[in-house]
Amino acid sequence: MNLHAALQQRERDDRPIRVGLIGAGRYGTMYLAQARNIPGIHVVGIADTNVERAKGALELVGWPAEAVAADVDAAVADRTTAVLPNAAPLFDADLDIVVEATGNPIVGVDHALRAIGTGKHIVMVTVEADALAGPALARRAEQAGVVYSMAYGDQPALIMELVDWARASGFDVACAGKGAKYLEHYHEMNPDNVWDNWEFSKELTDSGQLNPYMHTSFRDGTKAAIEMAAVANAAGLIPSDEGLTFTPGNVEEIATICRPAAVGGVLAGEGSVEVMSSVTRDGTPIPFNTQEGVFVVVKATNAYVSGCFTEYPWHPDPTGQYAALYRPYHYVGLELNISIANAVLRGTATGSPKGFYGDVVATAKKDLTAGELLDGEGGYTVWGKLVSAGTSVRRRLLPVALAHHVPLKNDVPKGRSVSWDDVVIDESLATALELRRETEALVRK
Repeated sequence: MNLHAALQQRERDDRPIRVGLIGAGRYGTMYLAQARNIPGIHVVGIADTNVERAKGALELVGWPAEAVAADVDAAVADRTTAVLPNAAPLFDADLDIVVEATGNPIVGVDHALRAIGTGKHIVMVTVEADALAGPALARRAEQAGVVYSMAYGDQPALIMELVDWARASGFDVACAGKGAKYLEHYHEMNPDNVWDNWEFSKELTDSGQLNPYMHTSFRDGTKAAIEMAAVANAAGLIPSDEGLTFTPGNVEEIATICRPAAVGGVLAGEGSVEVMSSVTRDGTPIPFNTQEGVFVVVKATNAYVSGCFTEYPWHPDPTGQYAALYRPYHYVGLELNISIANAVLRGTATGSPKGFYGDVVATAKKDLTAGELLDGEGGYTVWGKLVSAGTSVRRRLLPVALAHHVPLKNDVPKGRSVSWDDVVIDESLATALELRRETEALVRK
């Protein structure tokens, strides 16, 4: 509760936290909208392959034209901000921290390694990269004496805050999770029919402002699986090999639904992750649903605690053994500075992988034939299914982050997960493959 005071002191000392931002999409733009209102923060540079997009982001948030520099050196000296076509100058600059927000898992892994190698803290907004190789990246960061952190404002970091609250309060964590909208046909969704499954106006979907591949991954289960894999790896929770259930329910039912099946819930076992749907299976919206929110379900440690659960309006499960803490919103990039300040001022992460517990594997949306090209998250061929890391490694399943432009060697029926043996991997992805193999080596035997 002293981050703001510490930032104010950095401002008084004229020692602002020097930030490099890679990726000027929605998340990056939201952070830029806040950054100039935060003491002790200096955004030194913004790197985006689409320079005009980055400039447009600055204009959109009211960044003064006189505060834009020609290069990084000038930006450091004058406390201005450089706009760059690539991230390379940021790694050579005198920065404290790099924010990776490209959304590309392969590029994200490379950027994280370069930040770590040059002694900079890294905030990984690109959760796809974290699900692919976060455990190995976190270990390398620790060895280098820098922080590798989830991004506050996105749901995994907020879930980890609740997990930390629970464990620091003496609770065992039965489940950690979030809400999302889900219907059974979503796993078959593709960019051609994606807008049939969103509530956007036709004017907006026809405008070209929205990415159909991204929004497909948001609804077909892939993004939810990626975020829950990140939580599983940071919290040491074990996902079900059957994937997320997306069970419908409201905030009062969280503890009843997200408890082990042995006592009437949906979890395969104690200490797992889950996503609840905000609509019933026929599409009816659920009042007071969990969409946009995050939660943790804790288990009573003794009879006295169970009694407390039932004596207060905490919506425990029918047995009185489980209760939930729920946060209804996540503010995305508007909250990012919590991660930045924690990393630089305290040397702590707002969530970071502690091991390899959950993985997201490419699973066929339809019957696939040998010779077809997989097209990754949000495409026409595969969706990302959450499984335990042990099962993924044992069955040699292909992570969805590596299912981009990959030819199939074998037929794969609808609903089956793709294995490494089913595809021809592009060995030019040497860095990502190296980090992935390091991650797989961390799986608990």
